[in-house]
Amino acid sequence: QVQLVESGGGLVMAGGSLRLSCAASGGTFRYYGMGWFRRAPGKGRELVAAIDWGGGSTNYADSVLGRFTISKDNAKNTVSLEMNSLKPEDTAVYYCAAPGSRFQPPLTKEAEYRYWGQGTQVTVSS
Repeated sequence: QVQLVESGGGLVMAGGSLRLSCAASGGTFRYYGMGWFRRAPGKGRELVAAIDWGGGSTNYADSVLGRFTISKDNAKNTVSLEMNSLKPEDTAVYYCAAPGSRFQPPLTKEAEYRYWGQGTQVTVSS
């Protein structure tokens, strides 16, 4: 059973930066692609960024392209999301997720992920 625990959320001014981390346990992390999703108040959960199992291929939502960077550290069993130039519209609960099968490319659909963290709040003030 894969378990995911996010950390690094908080309150930041617009234009600032935050780094989210997700620690994985219970599976062979290096064989899994990972994703970051977010749910803003009153909205559904949406993909922010995804990375393939090898860490060499990524996919980003248009709204964060050029500002956010997803990375994977197989030695530490962590996936991170570096967020720069934050905007108030980035305010959301951020979730990391892992699919149910190994050796996947960057997966973009919520239904393709089986394991979810509890989420971490990111609030960007104007």
